[in-house]
Amino acid sequence: MSSKDDFTLNCPTPLAADAEISLAHGSGGALTHRLLEQLFLPAFHNPMLDARHDGAMLELGDTRLAFSTDSYVVQPLFFPGGNIGDLAINGTVSDLAMCGARPHYLSAGLILEEGFPMEQLEGIVSSMQCAARRADVQLVTGDTKVVEKGCGDGIFINTSGIGVIEGNTSVAPARVENGDLIILSGDLGRHGIAVMAAREGLDFGVTIASDTAPLSLPVLSLLAAGIDLHCLRDLTRGGLATALVEVAETAQADFSIKERAIPVSEPVRGACEILGLDPLYVANEGRFVAWVAAAEAEHALEIMHGHPLGTGACIIGRVTEGDHGAVTMETHIGGKRAIDMLSGEQLPRIC
Repeated sequence: MSSKDDFTLNCPTPLAADAEISLAHGSGGALTHRLLEQLFLPAFHNPMLDARHDGAMLELGDTRLAFSTDSYVVQPLFFPGGNIGDLAINGTVSDLAMCGARPHYLSAGLILEEGFPMEQLEGIVSSMQCAARRADVQLVTGDTKVVEKGCGDGIFINTSGIGVIEGNTSVAPARVENGDLIILSGDLGRHGIAVMAAREGLDFGVTIASDTAPLSLPVLSLLAAGIDLHCLRDLTRGGLATALVEVAETAQADFSIKERAIPVSEPVRGACEILGLDPLYVANEGRFVAWVAAAEAEHALEIMHGHPLGTGACIIGRVTEGDHGAVTMETHIGGKRAIDMLSGEQLPRIC
């Protein structure tokens, strides 16, 4: 089925109060959340899935593993700062890191459209190779399929990964505690704006490059320094806002953040103003948030500032008293704004 098709899923009554969920091209945000809550989680209910983490945490004997999978349908395939190939490697590596795991092995499944240029495929595979080398992971198995022309949109990539959770590391939304500080690893919105500009041929007077990167590198530095990371979440589809809301709801905790503490570069801010976008919801592929005890926050910042992927790290808020799963933001002018999930995605096809 083409990704451009609109279709309807008829959910069996036991799985959802709403008997029908309509999916359209570019759907996301709150709709994706509804699909998880009303369809997939009830259908495949188990403790690992119910944790609602970036990957499953598994135990095999004395070894603890993280397992994650993701699919990539970005358009255009090549954009400033990266392409669908390195995006696919970095994305799964980062998901494993968000579980507190050291990534080791990946698989890759490629769905190719008939007639896809070999030169482009070679460039994508080369980028995957470089990204895997940078993240110190091995691609150990894979698959390719070819679909008829007009049915594949060029190329789709799925990557799955396995990582090892070392020592007594325990990173999960359930560990979020009252008083934790929330650390953002860097400025927002680069990836989403880079992809949109390339797709639409927009010229903002400066090239905005994607921030795609393997987040295992700074996370492993934090773990090696003994920082007790309570929770981690990367800021991909749905951006910072969606990540905060998802963790707040899962942890049944309330978060308070400050708008003036959240870094957004001037080119990205200007692009968002022109396009009518909110940077809080624009996708990133090289940014994450960490929940740490207040006593360890400054040490964590010091470590992150010493890493190329964390030089812009800053504290943007804290976990407050309350168990409503609510996120509020103090605005630039001192008001309060409730942060919710969007009913759809601001920018479809960005990962």
